[in-house]
Amino acid sequence: MSDDKFTVLCCGGGNAAQVATGLFAVRYNTIAVSFFADEAAKWKAALGDDEFELTIPGGGVMKSKPKDITNDPSVAKDADVILLVVPSFAHGEYFEKFAPHMKPGTIVATMPARSGGDILFASKLGDKAKDMIFCGFETLPWACRFTEWGKKATVLGTKNNILAAVSPISASRKALSKLQGLLGVNPLVEESPNNLGISLRNPGMCIHPGVMYGRWGPESWDGQPKDEAPLFYQGVDDFTEKVLTGMTDEVQAICCKMEEVAPGLNMKDACTLKQWYLDCYDGQMKDTSTLKSCMNTNAAYDGLKHPCKEVDGKFMPDLKYRYLSEDIPTGLCFAKGLAEILSLETPTIDKVVKWGQECIGLEIMVDGKMTGKDLDKTRAPQGMGITTLDAFLAASKIEK
Repeated sequence: MSDDKFTVLCCGGGNAAQVATGLFAVRYNTIAVSFFADEAAKWKAALGDDEFELTIPGGGVMKSKPKDITNDPSVAKDADVILLVVPSFAHGEYFEKFAPHMKPGTIVATMPARSGGDILFASKLGDKAKDMIFCGFETLPWACRFTEWGKKATVLGTKNNILAAVSPISASRKALSKLQGLLGVNPLVEESPNNLGISLRNPGMCIHPGVMYGRWGPESWDGQPKDEAPLFYQGVDDFTEKVLTGMTDEVQAICCKMEEVAPGLNMKDACTLKQWYLDCYDGQMKDTSTLKSCMNTNAAYDGLKHPCKEVDGKFMPDLKYRYLSEDIPTGLCFAKGLAEILSLETPTIDKVVKWGQECIGLEIMVDGKMTGKDLDKTRAPQGMGITTLDAFLAASKIEK
């Protein structure tokens, strides 16, 4: 039996969004929302009068029926929890459309938050944000796939634990206990001290653009096609490792400076890339002596290649792939923008952003400063109107 009093909005229409909808609808009043094209109407038509079938590890099948599948943002008026399982570039649209309808105390959780999700939320909701609770998850809880789009999905595996941070911190216990109740026994939701730690922990913002630059940037690639698509993580060479180490060291400098300007701020979860590998892939790497060896010998990465396009039997890089088009605007730009506010130099991040923005056709950084005309398409604090440390701390709900 579902609890008609407790209402969950699941946003998105991809693998994870459909799994979340199917899972929550077993016990709660669940509404699926998608603003992407006519996805909601297609999903509603595909499901028809049938129940959604979710196959879980071990072969069991859970059946449920969402209360509705819609593109109407006004359903947010009844929501106790709104869960965004959409690409990070779409978060702003959902925040804006839900804002007029949300009731005080609504928990809005993003999976994953990427960088600066809490600040984007505050900027889109304005004064109303003070009555809301934002939760940023570092990643998705499940590996999953469709078996029949809109009707059936399979959970391939569930993570053991998942980090999440809440703004304001005073609402952490309330928000995380409700979200744990939604997710079930696994994964264990572990509280991260603050959303800034989740933002700067974001491994994709360094790994994806860094590995792309290392292989295809002006210092290492002659512009000629390759005979085959190179290995991505397992193909990291000494030069790429140097780029990645430079970027992760610059992010660590940001963390140290933030702990200095805001005594009591705990940035423990915003670890180095190497530490992140040790935390997340323990036991799956044959050699953990260096960052390069962690990536080269990680069994979870076996055979994964660079995103490429085949041209006349050879391979050229896809430089508009999400590794650049998403991870630079919603990841690296946040770190660069915060570094600028803190008056920190970031030479490695700068050269990757400068190259990457040209690949994806955006003007973000001009003469080393976050002043480009496309800043509003990024998570850089400056793109959300934040240019001073005091304004950043206020938007982040961090006390000096």
